[in-house]
Amino acid sequence: MSLLSVENLSVTIHDTPILRDVSFAVEPGQVVGLVGESGSGKSMTSLAVMGLLPAGARATGRVMMGGQDLLSLSDPAMCRVRGNQIGMIFQEPMTALNPVQTIGDQVAETLVIHGAARRSDALKMARDRLDRVGLARFPLERFPHELSGGQRQRVCIAMAVALRPRLLIADEPTTALDVTTQAQILDLLKGLVAEEGMSLLLITHDLAVVAGVADRVAVMQSGAIVEADATEPLFRARRHDYTRRLFAASSHVPKRIAQATDRPLLQVDGAVRDYTLPRSSLFGPAPKLRAVKGASFTLHEGESLGLVGESGCGKSTLTRAILGLEPLQAGRITLDGERIVAGRVPSAVRAKVQVVFQDPYGSFNPRHRVERLVAEPFHLAPARDRRARVAEALTDVGLKPDDMDKYIHEFSGGQRQRIAIARALIIRPKLIVLDEAVSALDVRVRAQILDLLADLQGRMGLSYLFISHDLSVVRAITDRVMVMKAGEIVESGETGAVFDRPRHGYTRELLAATPQIPADWMRRSEDEGTLV
Repeated sequence: MSLLSVENLSVTIHDTPILRDVSFAVEPGQVVGLVGESGSGKSMTSLAVMGLLPAGARATGRVMMGGQDLLSLSDPAMCRVRGNQIGMIFQEPMTALNPVQTIGDQVAETLVIHGAARRSDALKMARDRLDRVGLARFPLERFPHELSGGQRQRVCIAMAVALRPRLLIADEPTTALDVTTQAQILDLLKGLVAEEGMSLLLITHDLAVVAGVADRVAVMQSGAIVEADATEPLFRARRHDYTRRLFAASSHVPKRIAQATDRPLLQVDGAVRDYTLPRSSLFGPAPKLRAVKGASFTLHEGESLGLVGESGCGKSTLTRAILGLEPLQAGRITLDGERIVAGRVPSAVRAKVQVVFQDPYGSFNPRHRVERLVAEPFHLAPARDRRARVAEALTDVGLKPDDMDKYIHEFSGGQRQRIAIARALIIRPKLIVLDEAVSALDVRVRAQILDLLADLQGRMGLSYLFISHDLSVVRAITDRVMVMKAGEIVESGETGAVFDRPRHGYTRELLAATPQIPADWMRRSEDEGTLV
């Protein structure tokens, strides 16, 4: 008997179809991957299973677990199921955790609410659960902001498994994590399934993650499951056209025209950045943390340069210094021959570099229309033909001029990132810093954005500093790559050479931690006649 059986699940929101006859099963001890692009219905399926559908939603069909239909249960009855029989791990741990509660209290809360223990005993059990997920050295009194992204995700996992539920649902649990932390979280989830006797429904757009974890895979498109099978047979056969397109997008390499010259555009020489830490006592100097330790590199005109490394390695700190947002304690940064000094960067120099962030929605003011959002950089280089320039920038990134009259919430994630790129282009910079600019996008949208970046570079002669934890993306879009560890650039060179023949042990660790689809699963299908 299946642990979870979803039978002909359909969901409408205000009579708009969202899910259509979704059917799949999760067996005891099994890992099932649910894959598809954004908007395919993956997360809505998990919300239906958990009884967390938004207002105005109506679900039909059956969601059977333990002999009862979860769709027929009242909300108080579902509250007894959530956390007790089904645990949920969300994509963004910082929003899933309460910032004013300690991690011990948050793990203990699940135990207290379900009557599994009194508070004093619950805190002891919370200690055990946090130890189990690899946080043995962290006191229960820590707050979420005192932990890294991977550590916060471990707290979320500890909360989800506090009562040892039979089923875990993990919705994109590793999307925002670097490759080494991602590998640790996936190993932890696999260990919990094997040792605690749980089952796992893993929702993700990352096919390589699914290949290494899942026993079975279901592919979703437009609210329906279009293909489902055991993982290896599905990956090899790829019978449905949509599945083949997902695979093609996951290994997509944009066509790039070599534009790099020998002329230096950005030069970083011996950059050092220190942070002052809280005093441990009233006596003696305040301790310092050296986040960047003598970093040096040159980015040439028309070149695409990658910067990779795990969280906390100093990538973002170095980037902020390059943008003139943070001072250096030693070293020198020059852009197009002009020195970058935090707080003293002339507008004409600052206008030569723009940035595209990871979260396109979070980097925009939702109260303003797109015209005003895209035109923001004009404070650095004013233009009289503002509306025409905005229309031109939107057209350059594949959108329509009329889109300038809309609000940012009216666009998809990929369209928002195109708008972010349009904002970066509006004052025609020489350098664009792309800080995890595609890490939050599904594989097909990511492929489209990479094609767009390659096209813009070819037409405009742009230079890119591409910061990412996704090594496959860096391989696809960069000419050279630098590997950063603990504030130091430990290896650099042509991208293909560094990834194919890494010299430094840390580079080899990063490559080994990167999820990959087995090469023989991706070989040419004789029936298809094409490599996808």
